[in-house]
Amino acid sequence: MKRIATLLALVIIAPARAQDAQHVIDCMRANVPPALRVQEIELAATDRTGTTRSLKGKLYAMLEKTSAGGGLVRAMLRMESPEAVAGTAYLVRESADSANENMFVYLPAFRRVRRVTSSLGDRSLLGTDFSFSDFKLLSNSFVGSSAKIEPSGVVVQRPTYTIRFTPLAGAASPYSQVRAWVDQETCVPLKADFYIGSAVRKRLTAPASALQRVGDFWYLSEVVMRDLLEGTTTVLRTGKLTGAKELPGRYFDPNLFYVNE
Repeated sequence: MKRIATLLALVIIAPARAQDAQHVIDCMRANVPPALRVQEIELAATDRTGTTRSLKGKLYAMLEKTSAGGGLVRAMLRMESPEAVAGTAYLVRESADSANENMFVYLPAFRRVRRVTSSLGDRSLLGTDFSFSDFKLLSNSFVGSSAKIEPSGVVVQRPTYTIRFTPLAGAASPYSQVRAWVDQETCVPLKADFYIGSAVRKRLTAPASALQRVGDFWYLSEVVMRDLLEGTTTVLRTGKLTGAKELPGRYFDPNLFYVNE
């Protein structure tokens, strides 16, 4: 859930160069520090009638070093409230095969871990406007897609790089393409359009005031996802971000990630 993120594509070490899309993607991927703990994630989902329900949880992420010198994203979201969803947990493990990632969900009612397949990817994340696939995408900085840079733009009065992502052959994705507007100074995505066919189905936006800095990292404290077909909206807010030298390995183990602290 491209990226929760996002949920993760939210912090930066150095600004990107605009020679090609890969420079921007590399800069976005630097958004994930070696280890990250978000004390609280809030999802406020508003339906067509204007009724809003709030869900809260915690997010953990890390980069697992590879023999080639790169890093693979690991991200885990564990819900804490309301009581009806408490204990529900999601795990994304990026694969060395860039067309595929592994995603798992734990539902307390069934007391077992289930691997999320492409057929489940379009389903809503606990009734919000984020789907399983969106969480995966936002957590991985648009891994599993080919990218093409387009003419630069301006979003909330900030210069942006514009990148169009299309799924790689064999990659499971509910979207035909995603267009992202990435802040040139911080490499944080400020807007993204998610297409089904030729139409924009969902739109992710963030106000300029949501750009926050902690130490060397930039992140978004708030993003808004709108389902343009359903007329619903979900606001994702992040609480305090805490960097860590190391996080417990069980947080990212498919057999243990759901176990509460």
